[in-house]
Amino acid sequence: MREIDLRSDTVTRPTSGMLKAIMSAEVGDDVYKEDPTVNALEDKLAKMFGKEEALFFPTGSMANQAAIKLHTQPADQLICDKWAHVFNYEGGGASFNSGVSCKLIDGERGMITAAQVEENINPPDFYHSPLTTLVCLENTTNKGGGACYDLKEIKEVRKVCNTYKLGLHLDGARLFNALVAKNEDPKDYGKLFDTISVCLSKGLGIPMGSVLIGDKEIMKNAIRVRKVLGGGMRQVGFMAAAGIYALDNHVERLAEDHKRAADIAETLDAASYVGEVEPVETNIIIFYLKNTSDEVAFMNNLQQENIRISNMGQGKLRIVTHLDYSEAMHQKFLKVLKQIKL
Repeated sequence: MREIDLRSDTVTRPTSGMLKAIMSAEVGDDVYKEDPTVNALEDKLAKMFGKEEALFFPTGSMANQAAIKLHTQPADQLICDKWAHVFNYEGGGASFNSGVSCKLIDGERGMITAAQVEENINPPDFYHSPLTTLVCLENTTNKGGGACYDLKEIKEVRKVCNTYKLGLHLDGARLFNALVAKNEDPKDYGKLFDTISVCLSKGLGIPMGSVLIGDKEIMKNAIRVRKVLGGGMRQVGFMAAAGIYALDNHVERLAEDHKRAADIAETLDAASYVGEVEPVETNIIIFYLKNTSDEVAFMNNLQQENIRISNMGQGKLRIVTHLDYSEAMHQKFLKVLKQIKL
């Protein structure tokens, strides 16, 4: 059995069916918007979410950063959770690319409420503070352990944004996990958000690519921003073909990842060396050992069995299930966890 890599759902390799789709893709120059497979992927996702336009990006970070740029002006401020990917894991891009600051909210497992959003909007006539113009939500939450927003709360956030004339962006890097876990309709999200970024290289398992989705008015400068950020690509239809294949074949199977994550959480919860396991809704498990001094020994135990997970610091350990994590790997991992003595 090859290495069991549970650090992230970004470590997957293309399936045989995906490779066939890649090799048979019809391609063109996407900078000229002449790649038919990219155009087909964009059209597919726009229709899926009930939006007018979509644009393919090489990375999720670039798609999020483009969205922030489309919604804001320099010296503006966006509101997000303190654990938000747009603040913690995009290299300070909001300030570097758009000249905006982030008002960080102390939410619950990466999720914020409408009441918290409203409390943190700066008075628009108080020129000493940055002008609040955008709210960014993340679903599922990465640092929050794959937690899913309640759609009712998002609707309340939308009402606040309407009242104060704020943009609303969704970092949907793992949105398909949430859609499967909660049996939701993508069009419900399209109705609520001005822009949505969806990542195809996480749960859906393609080698690269994210798509930014929105209506014509907000998206009219998206391709210009992508160019400025260095995201113009040529015959990228090979990756778009992988994306179309993933949307057709890899969405429903996300339920398998969620089931295995729940199994792992149950095993960890019963282990004598584990202090806490955070609630698990999708494919991410975050847990803490009883004694942080045991982390090195614990990680060494896993490494000896050719198993890799993530250490996020401050005692936080993370496991992410994914497409390349087979049932045989799953049973071995559960057995190893049960046998560890610290």
